[in-house]
Amino acid sequence: MRIKTILMTAAATVLTSFPALAEMLDVEKDELKLGFIKLTDMAPLAIAYEKGFFEDEGLFVTIEPQANWKVLLDGVIDGTLDGAHMLAGQPLAATIGFGTKAHIVTPFSMDLNGNGITVSNTIWEEMKQYVPKDEAGKPIHPISASALKPIVDRYKDEGKPFNMGMVFPVSTHNYELRYWLASGGIHPGLYTEDNISGQVDADVLLSVTPPPQMPATMEAGTILGYCVGEPWNQAAVFKGIGVPVITDYEIWKNNPEKVFGMTKEFTEKNPNTTIALTKALIRAAEWLDADNNANRAEAVEILSRPEYVGADEEVIANSMTGTFEYEKGDKREIPDFNVFFRYNATYPFYSDAIWYLTQMRRWGQITEAKPAEWYAQVAADVYQPDLYLKAAQMLVDEGLIKAADIPFGTDGYKPATSAFIDGIEYDGKKPLEYLNALTIGNKDNAS
Repeated sequence: MRIKTILMTAAATVLTSFPALAEMLDVEKDELKLGFIKLTDMAPLAIAYEKGFFEDEGLFVTIEPQANWKVLLDGVIDGTLDGAHMLAGQPLAATIGFGTKAHIVTPFSMDLNGNGITVSNTIWEEMKQYVPKDEAGKPIHPISASALKPIVDRYKDEGKPFNMGMVFPVSTHNYELRYWLASGGIHPGLYTEDNISGQVDADVLLSVTPPPQMPATMEAGTILGYCVGEPWNQAAVFKGIGVPVITDYEIWKNNPEKVFGMTKEFTEKNPNTTIALTKALIRAAEWLDADNNANRAEAVEILSRPEYVGADEEVIANSMTGTFEYEKGDKREIPDFNVFFRYNATYPFYSDAIWYLTQMRRWGQITEAKPAEWYAQVAADVYQPDLYLKAAQMLVDEGLIKAADIPFGTDGYKPATSAFIDGIEYDGKKPLEYLNALTIGNKDNAS
């Protein structure tokens, strides 16, 4: 506890100058190792580290990139990592025992949006004839997967596989890619108890590729397109090898993306440390969105460093600063492509968790029908808004964030929304009705 003692002593000497330090918690564990994957949405971790927000909470943190999502999850489970930037589906899948069995929880949602679907130049050239154009001849967005369907059908007729990449079986990217394909009449395949490839009855064959390897894998012809987070869609544009055809913001406006995950055991053994971590991450997210994204240029420079994302600043800035480039030269304003704090982005809503569970059931990763109560219970077992609100209240009391920016008093469910590419309404309190309204995939009796 040497580091904590030094920090607490330092805090005491400057308490009158920095009143916020009066709220420093007596953390149970002050030296922590956190994991991440090289994506721009790991930004809250990098910013909390670089801006000293972890240190303000009495935490000495090491942040380490991980080879892939499985290695990252295993590290959290075995204690090699104390916590990590995670796919939102990972804590849910682990807790219900899909893949790995472990009780993983999250007190903090890291961001909204941030993904895209890219196809190779060859596929885009074929798609363009099916995409509506505006008066200037530019594609009208959002682009429906129905524009891809004739090409997929041709591949099937010729007996050739149409391969696409996603980053992990329980990733947002898998579900977003499947959602987009299905909305255009393309079957992305099912998981079954006997076949966990996810390719049963598939028109398009989806497989796992680590995010940084997506552009090279597509360039080699192994896959014809992919769904991934930034900067790996924009990297395809800069390399001249592919065209992002749609963002996840266009598939589901302001969809939840990554979370910060820890084992339930860690949070129970280290409650103050958990709150301190959450405080630092909330501050980082607020900094990223402050003053209409005024800090994004600095964030881009930080993320471009090799110890974080390690991509060119220009590539990261292409999406991180409020724009998104589709075809080379077709750069459009998308100010909410990356959201870290506004729209209650950091709050772990139960309804977000339930959406992921509906997609796991839709595509067969959850092999049996479940009652609506089961969805609500799993969400409550994994998403921990009580921890979030404790951290947020402390930050409000310290004058570091505004109470109006935190959803105090919420029941954990967002209002029903139909802001999806297919216009189907989602209500987190009615998961079975939603599941049954979707066109392709498993159906369950509503009860």
